[in-house]
Amino acid sequence: MTQPGIPPSAKPWYVYLVRAANGSLYCGISDDPQRRFLKHQKGQGARYFKTSPAQALVYVEQWPDKAEALRQERLVKKLRKSAKEALVASWPGLSRCDA
Repeated sequence: MTQPGIPPSAKPWYVYLVRAANGSLYCGISDDPQRRFLKHQKGQGARYFKTSPAQALVYVEQWPDKAEALRQERLVKKLRKSAKEALVASWPGLSRCDA
């Protein structure tokens, strides 16, 4: 549910990385990365986690709308694993996006 007076497009979207049990990183977008991660842990929402379960939400970045988040997701998915690991290392944690 959106707040009155705020257009739906003003809702932020997030690019996130999840560490799988095999050590790989999965990149996705969501308007609620915590909720999405919980679904991934249950094996829902992405076939990726059927073979190696989701272990931890390790990176989240906020974008002003879904289109921007999709553009950033494509860029992150093109990165080498070492660059993705650098993003993970730079992320201060969930307290930053809980506001």
